Amino acid sequence: MPGGDRIAIMQPYFLPYLGYWQLMNFVDTFVIYDDIQFTKKGWIHRNRYLNNGSDQMFTLPLKKDSDFLDVIERKIADSWGEERNKIRKKIEGAYRKAPHFEEGMMIFNECLDFDDRNLFEFIFHSIRVVKARLAIDTKLAVSSHIGFTNELKGQSRVVEICKLLGASEYVNPIGGQKIYSKHSFKEQGLDLKFHKIRDVQYDQNTEDFIPNLSLLDMLMFVGVEGTKKELSSFEIK
Repeated sequence: MPGGDRIAIMQPYFLPYLGYWQLMNFVDTFVIYDDIQFTKKGWIHRNRYLNNGSDQMFTLPLKKDSDFLDVIERKIADSWGEERNKIRKKIEGAYRKAPHFEEGMMIFNECLDFDDRNLFEFIFHSIRVVKARLAIDTKLAVSSHIGFTNELKGQSRVVEICKLLGASEYVNPIGGQKIYSKHSFKEQGLDLKFHKIRDVQYDQNTEDFIPNLSLLDMLMFVGVEGTKKELSSFEIK
């Protein structure tokens, strides 16, 4: 079982924004939920990219199924072959003039051309691809492989996962200040910290900078090496 003093737990997202990778790079073990209910209005299977100066969405098409299935139970649509090419062309058209287009497109294609139609496995593969490219050596763990915790909810589940992995510190995105109490975690023998990304901006060749797009945007405009330099651009509170 992977372990580490400092742990973060996040949902699986397809090519999420810079803060996700900063948090992963900061902790010893990064846990990804696979046995949580899929939410179609969430960000698990979709993200924002830049096109002609405005943000637009790319989305992984899903097979129609029950709204009550976990992420690990959802499948990418049978039309994926055709839909994949449409997504690829969207990204190619949007970023063709970006300075690191070839490098960014190579990473995107490596994620996009994975054959497994299981939604979680597809996203987990993309996470491993980007993690390797950014030289992040944090251990990855999948929630369903860490004891039996999916009957627990919210803070109770987080605390239990931390205990099972022998953690002494849990790090959550800054938005968690509204739902998690440092005092409550301390009572469970855990230090609770919050990650806050700094105001990271780069040249998008637009009049106004559009923040929090998919990491793909940053890879296209500053490349892998430029992205690595911003992995430490955050505060811990």
